[in-house]
Amino acid sequence: MLNVKKEGIILEKTALDFENSGVLNPAAIREGEFVHLFYRAVSEGNYSSIGYCKLNGPLQMETRLDKPILVPEFDYECQGIEDPRLVKIEDLYYLTYTAFDGINALGCLATSKDLIHFEKRGILAPQFTHGEFIKLVKANPLVDFKRYGYRIEEGIHQKDGVKMLVWDKNIIFFPRKIDGKYYFMHRIRGKVQFVATADPLQGLTPTFWQNYFLQVHEAVLFLPKYDHELSYIGGGCPPIETEFGWLLIYHGVKNSPKGNVYSACAALLDLENPQKEIARLPYPLFKPEYQWELTGEVNNVCFPTGAVVFEDTLYIYYGAADELIACASMSLSELTKELLAHKK
Repeated sequence: MLNVKKEGIILEKTALDFENSGVLNPAAIREGEFVHLFYRAVSEGNYSSIGYCKLNGPLQMETRLDKPILVPEFDYECQGIEDPRLVKIEDLYYLTYTAFDGINALGCLATSKDLIHFEKRGILAPQFTHGEFIKLVKANPLVDFKRYGYRIEEGIHQKDGVKMLVWDKNIIFFPRKIDGKYYFMHRIRGKVQFVATADPLQGLTPTFWQNYFLQVHEAVLFLPKYDHELSYIGGGCPPIETEFGWLLIYHGVKNSPKGNVYSACAALLDLENPQKEIARLPYPLFKPEYQWELTGEVNNVCFPTGAVVFEDTLYIYYGAADELIACASMSLSELTKELLAHKK
């Protein structure tokens, strides 16, 4: 079995208004010997913004801002901006997050050249009602639409005067272009899918998304397979390029008598065709075991969202019980070796 070390708690909530209810689910990126964390900060009433801290090395706190670096500004994010992920593609940083208006949760993008000043680029996710979405996937006889777990009838389109849209969360970019295109993962109806586009800022039009969902069976990246992920799976950290393939750290969910259990999971995807799964661990990479993972705002949660590599050690930052941020580490070479022992 792979040796995983729980490094412990990295960040806890403070008495500051913007993060007095919890800190969780950080984006992480390494620059030199420093690690930049952009984390979801939750205030009373479940309003979220993005906080920031800098680590010297993978674990030692150096700087932490006493105010959020990104805050809600638009109607579609008035309840909060949540769960950021971060990559650098060429000379630009791409920070994706989920915007929540109290009814709809949609993936958005902000970009930066310096990790200090961010420009919000708007909603990337499709904006279809549940009825519109159902009609699109029903038009494709190759889609087993029952697996999407419809819970809302086609005729319900609004709540409190706001159009109800299909949630699209966990937008996560690959950290380089593949065959000249930007690739990102996203999750609709509990299934991880991927998108390839020449231009994520201009190319994701309503027509693009209509055509996409007519062929959505081709976009499903992978499905739940093992016991610890049978309820559903979702994105985690941005993929890490290795010589053996894209290392994907994702989250898997299993229903238990005590509720859902969120674990960190690992897979390898083909470097030039990420839809091709090379290998997957048949057991959780790590799961809730300590009190601060078992009990919190949401119990039994290890939710990985950011990862960095120092020499041969992979550090994974994760939200623990939806209340604080922790870190786990392991040998990158041992992890890839273990994955390759479980080739698909």
